[in-house]
Amino acid sequence: MDTIRLPLFADFDELPETPPFEPGIRRAPDRGYTLNEADTILALKNALRYIPEKHHERLAPEFLEELRTRGRIYGYRFRPKGRIFGRPIDEYRGECVEGKAFQVMIDNNLDFDVALYPYELVTYGETGQVCQNWMQYRLIKRYLEILTRDQTLVIESGHPLGLFRSRPEAPRVILTNALMIGMFDTQEDWHRAMQLGVANYGQMTAGGWMYIGPQGIVHGTYNTILNAGRMKFDRTGDDNILAGRLFVSSGLGGMSGAQPKAAEIAGIVGVVAEVDASRIETRRVQGWVKKVSGDLAEVFAMARESMDKKEPMSIAYHGNIVDLLEYAERENIRIDLLSDQTSCHAPYDGGYCPAGITFAERTQLLHEDPKRFRTLVDATLRRHFDVIRKLVAKGTYFFDYGNSFMKAVYDAGAKEIAKNGRDTLDGFIFPSYVEDIMGPMLFDYGYGPFRWVCLSGRPEDLRKTDRAAMDAIDPDRRFQDRDNWVWIRDAERNALVVGTQARILYQDAEGRIRIALAFNDMVRRGEIGPVMLGRDHHDVSGTDSPYRETANIRDGSNIMADMATQCFAGNAARGMSLVALHNGGGVGIGKSINGGFGLVLDGSDRVDGIIRSAMSWDVMGGVARRAWARNEHAIDVSGEFNEKHLDQHITLPHIADEAMLRNLVAASKR
Repeated sequence: MDTIRLPLFADFDELPETPPFEPGIRRAPDRGYTLNEADTILALKNALRYIPEKHHERLAPEFLEELRTRGRIYGYRFRPKGRIFGRPIDEYRGECVEGKAFQVMIDNNLDFDVALYPYELVTYGETGQVCQNWMQYRLIKRYLEILTRDQTLVIESGHPLGLFRSRPEAPRVILTNALMIGMFDTQEDWHRAMQLGVANYGQMTAGGWMYIGPQGIVHGTYNTILNAGRMKFDRTGDDNILAGRLFVSSGLGGMSGAQPKAAEIAGIVGVVAEVDASRIETRRVQGWVKKVSGDLAEVFAMARESMDKKEPMSIAYHGNIVDLLEYAERENIRIDLLSDQTSCHAPYDGGYCPAGITFAERTQLLHEDPKRFRTLVDATLRRHFDVIRKLVAKGTYFFDYGNSFMKAVYDAGAKEIAKNGRDTLDGFIFPSYVEDIMGPMLFDYGYGPFRWVCLSGRPEDLRKTDRAAMDAIDPDRRFQDRDNWVWIRDAERNALVVGTQARILYQDAEGRIRIALAFNDMVRRGEIGPVMLGRDHHDVSGTDSPYRETANIRDGSNIMADMATQCFAGNAARGMSLVALHNGGGVGIGKSINGGFGLVLDGSDRVDGIIRSAMSWDVMGGVARRAWARNEHAIDVSGEFNEKHLDQHITLPHIADEAMLRNLVAASKR
């Protein structure tokens, strides 16, 4: 026991000096301090659990100040000095490759170039944290340094519960975030739990340590825009279906700021509104947005010029999306595709900015008068909804991008956004991107956001894996494969890497297995260093979310969390290196359960076996559930699976005659 205690808690034996905050780095707004006296004492006791008693008298006032002014105890004093970033794996200490690999991933999530609010451990999505505080970060890192292949590290809402004996075939890390008990699974109870330091909102890949910068959401947005174009405009078979058309969205930071880059790659003109000038500047410096203006006439003039030339272009509007849309509607400017990528899963925590106030005023109001802020948010959401309806009537195709926008509008009092005008059980009057596009055209086939990180940090390793992935894809098999073959072909030229050397592409089960086996063989032969495989939790099987991932599940089971939980458990049983299960995802607490994984490719035959069993399960479990929901493409894919794999079998539905049932029920009422 002593051999473990000393290295683990050495960081807390003597207090480090509080490191300075570097100028120009975004800081999270005050999250709101709402605890009573008893809960305040409890929050302090909880934070001080990490610290030897001799320091409590000194640290307690420090933690109290953080709680009252920031709405959270972050433990700023314990943040390591300088820049945190995902260094090459060989620069980390560890007893096994997995322990070192996870350190790379954690630090990449907190890179100044990657994280939304790095000092508050928020990677993206306004509130999506790696863990709750810097004491947890230090302790997790220490555990990972001593983790062996005969142990599993258990993490509960950012807290490292401890190392437990297991075996090499078991996961090295099992983590969960904010799994609230049903009756307490509300925004209010979660907010209290966060202040107390017992809940962590992991978003998706932030809390699952698999975020790879905005590239992930770029690819999802690219796929969405491209397939929206196919669905709405492709009447001739022209590959360049989006040329000369206009895509409008909002949010350039909270949900990664992917839209302008995705628009250019897809071949459309993209205009994205953002209220925070610093987020616009980040994307401009990165080359992810070409033009910037705060003048609406200039914005649309620039857009028109590129549209007339049929050239793709990305334009950031520094201002509120509602002002932009109302201007477009007044001036009869045609918007072809319209969406939103603000952090509407957390509208009252700063994820959505009211019209009529500046970003600085938003931040001040959050701190000084959260009730008035909420009132202004609700009013703006209703205006946002009203102008979207007017634009849709003029021919715009609007889709919710799964950021909980439509649910936020409903919660703001606009009940008419619900199909039945009463509740959300029948969905909304506008489709979500999963309901209309991603579900039937990708998820039902098993295609989702497969990703990998070259842990060596060498760009040449990424180039080699890009080529290997291209070789594993048959671009003539389906349009989905062609899209992703082109994506990989152009990936380096499109300069998609932010942070670690990582890549994403949408693949089905067969494609993922082929690529993963090829990578592991390359590691085995010494062509590349070790690789971390994973996916966005936003995928075929990993997430149950009625307003997003399971929006096209129409058998009533979209409110169930069985699939995500089974996916998590099955991946653990099959030996994935890391398994994660979270509450909330990209839509907010109480609105989804989502699971992710990480698999370290070390070149071993053991990992080949995990790839063959776990990778297939991770995808096909979701396809099977979609088939049972009577989704046509999922039934086809599941039938093919049954024919190819005689040692496995997916249950397929018998399809009832709906007209017969409708007549039966109608007749029974006479």
